[in-house]
Amino acid sequence: MNSAVRKLADGCLWSEGPVWLGDQRALLWSDIPNNRILRWDEQTGTVTPFRAPSNNANGNTRDRQGRLVTCEHLTRRVTRTEYDGGITVLADRFEGRRLNSPNDIVVAADGGVWFSDPVFGINGFYEGEKAEPELTPAVYRIDPSGTVARMTDDVAGPNGLAFSPDGRTLYLVASRAEPREILAFDLEGEGSATRLVRRRVFIACAPGQSPDGFRVDTEGRLWCGWGTGAEQNGVRVFDAGGTPLGHIDLPERCANVAFGGRHRSRLFMAASRSLYMVNVNAQGVAGG
Repeated sequence: MNSAVRKLADGCLWSEGPVWLGDQRALLWSDIPNNRILRWDEQTGTVTPFRAPSNNANGNTRDRQGRLVTCEHLTRRVTRTEYDGGITVLADRFEGRRLNSPNDIVVAADGGVWFSDPVFGINGFYEGEKAEPELTPAVYRIDPSGTVARMTDDVAGPNGLAFSPDGRTLYLVASRAEPREILAFDLEGEGSATRLVRRRVFIACAPGQSPDGFRVDTEGRLWCGWGTGAEQNGVRVFDAGGTPLGHIDLPERCANVAFGGRHRSRLFMAASRSLYMVNVNAQGVAGG
């Protein structure tokens, strides 16, 4: 109850994709329009460029081997940063057609990389380059073997996504539904045979509410970037049944969050032009 929200950095145009690097005691996040990934150092509090240009990077996470995995708007691809700094392209096409603009990303316990692919990055020149979509917005899974599978293409503006603690439920923001929704799907099957089944509305947002990226803690609670309006901006917290528990007020709309720190009990919030942090009485699920 005595934990204060701290502003760690500002000067961004649109902050997104925070990811904690425990081995470096640092946080990375994307500043999409400024075409860079920034790095906040826990020990010194300094902010330095990690990658610039970043190909208008958006979502970031780490795979099960600790390598950075990134969604890029400009190149319309998903990449992995190798231990030596080299870049491996994991996906840039599906069935011979270019992806739209990979947005948010998470890695499952089996090593599968899941990402959303709306058209936001090709709608104009602010976060990428304007282009006509070649594919219906969808959610994809990249198998550890490299095979790319489309998991669903029936969601209006697929955006933030995360798994339940047991990995058997996928939560997904429908960011162009009216009003907005957070959907839930069960995962059926294993590995490359995984399918999404039993689609349902997990959280029905009120008109004007706009969830974005989110993460899940070990008790199954959802910590959701929230915004559109002074009374909405911040992080909305829901229990494992979808009941709202509380709200962390921020002066800016929050696009995405990540748990970090030694005990995964610090909530980092990428919010419009700034990066914020607050200690919480919860632990994020390992692996994001």
